[in-house]
This record gives sequence, structure tokens and C-alpha cells, in this order.
Amino acid sequence: MEEKQQRAQTGGITLRRVNEFGLATEWHEIWHENVAVPLVDGTPLTEWVDIFETVRDMRPAGGMYGGLTAVDRGDKPFQPGKSQLVLGCSCGHADCWPLYARIIAHGDMVVWDEFRQPRRRERDYIGFGPYRFDRARYEAVVAELG
Repeated sequence: MEEKQQRAQTGGITLRRVNEFGLATEWHEIWHENVAVPLVDGTPLTEWVDIFETVRDMRPAGGMYGGLTAVDRGDKPFQPGKSQLVLGCSCGHADCWPLYARIIAHGDMVVWDEFRQPRRRERDYIGFGPYRFDRARYEAVVAELG
């Protein structure tokens, strides 16, 4: 039952119990700098959100998510301990259309859950995630970001 429910929540794609975390950099045409996009199992988080919102019929009123600039990431991006900005708006102003997730460390895992879109509080992201990452790998990838 769990796999069937997960497939419905992710647009028919089954995710592993432990996900692979990565970061991609993409050139932002407006800001003329690289932005960081989290990867889950090799797929940009922006695509996972698009799939989820399409399945939930949330896309028509929505915005477009994008990566985070160095300024928006801050000094310690994607650190466990609280709700953090994980995606910004594709326009380059993260606060225009942000996506937050609670990031917690639990033993040898880092978990992203409790996703929320503060510009559209009525949006229900229950069922999006949680994503579970190997803590050592996660920390190594985040450290490479600088």
C-alpha cells in the first residue's frame, strides 16, 4: 500500500526509502550567475515539485520554482535544524515564489519534510516527500557548495 500511495503522490514514480542527494548548478539568464538546484535521486527538486503540483492540480494558479542564488543560500545552506529555503522563484527573487522544507538530522540521516509555500498558505504539500538522505553524503555535497 505504501508504494502505491507514494507512486500516486509522485506522479507514478517510486522513490527509494533512502534518496540520493545532490546539487546542480544552472546558469541564470536574468541574474547572470549560477544558481544551486537540489537533486533528489538525480532529478532536480524543481521537477519533483512540478510533478506533485500537476498531480494535485495546483499548477494553474502557481508559479515556477528555480534554484537559489548565493545570496539566497546564505552562509550555511541546507543545514539541518529548522525550516529552510530550498527553492526560489525562477525569476531569481527567491522570496517571490519560495519553497521551504524542514531539514532535520536524525542519526545517520538528513530528512527534508513539511514542505510549504508561504505565498499560498492554502496549498497542501502533505505527501510531498519526505526525502531521506545519507547524512555523510549529504554533508559532503553541501560542503562542496561552499
